[in-house]
Amino acid sequence: MKNRASNVKVVILAGGLGSRLSEETTVRPKPMVEIGGKPILWHILNLYALHGHRDFIIACGYKGEVIKEYFHNFFVHNSDFTVQLKSGTRRLLDSHAPDWSVSVVDTGLSTMTGGRLSRLKAHLGSTFMVTYGDGVGSVDIGALLKFHRAQGKLATVTAVRPPARFGGLELSGTLVRRFTEKPQTGEGWINGGFFVFEPGALKYMASDASVLEREPLERLARDGELAAFRHEGFWQPMDTLRDKQLLEQLWTSGKAPWKAR
Repeated sequence: MKNRASNVKVVILAGGLGSRLSEETTVRPKPMVEIGGKPILWHILNLYALHGHRDFIIACGYKGEVIKEYFHNFFVHNSDFTVQLKSGTRRLLDSHAPDWSVSVVDTGLSTMTGGRLSRLKAHLGSTFMVTYGDGVGSVDIGALLKFHRAQGKLATVTAVRPPARFGGLELSGTLVRRFTEKPQTGEGWINGGFFVFEPGALKYMASDASVLEREPLERLARDGELAAFRHEGFWQPMDTLRDKQLLEQLWTSGKAPWKAR
């Protein structure tokens, strides 16, 4: 799984309002909603880090100060130390913090997804990856990057099967013969995030009003510059409280598909 030979920058889009998860997002941005005691944002970063990519840019917006405070205090919260209270000097005893570089950038409260990437242009050099701050999956990042480079296109999107919102019923007359809580429908393909872009793709995202999922991706597709990496495995966004509960159950069970084995 791990590939430390190539450390590509990863952008996490973390500025949305998260209105469909209002039970949680009135006090914090959706990427900071916790699964197993850690923000889903941490889970996403960890997924990339497992494949050797540890250089992150968090594109903040709504309640971005919560994300900034989390990373500002991350080292302290993940370290053991001795403090001389009179002088304030601190001696590190041990650190459990991962070897990640995280840039937290305010990309505007009302900026759209494509606009957020455009605002980060100065921070992005060569090939870079992008995903949403509210979804996890068992995506093979190494295979995704290799696929993108083999296609020679400006952009690659990970195509996934839409998750089923309800359990499936197999009926026989008035009886339920089988009940299945299916993770995915197996019908059609949708945008699952986990993008790879070349710098040239940024010209398709001209302003703050640019919605990545609309004109930029539509134009890239029309120009023959958008490849699709098909992911048949687990993928789950955290759009609703029910989604959060599902992810929590998977993590608690020890069988979370996005977790390191």
